[in-house]
Amino acid sequence: MFEGSYLGDAGRLPADARLECKICWWVYDPALGDDVWQIPPGTPFAELPAHWKCPVCDGARDQFMVLE
Repeated sequence: MFEGSYLGDAGRLPADARLECKICWWVYDPALGDDVWQIPPGTPFAELPAHWKCPVCDGARDQFMVLE
């Protein structure tokens, strides 16, 4: 696994964790949600739907790294 990975276990993430796509560097910020996928603000990464992907490059959710 790569540095910053949540190792596929979203349950390990705090609700306010921000994650960055390692392919295109887009950041998922739970405070903002995701307009493309109609994810409302306040939705933690762990609660994103299973079919959710990066709205910019279509990268899989396991391609995201935890930001400090």
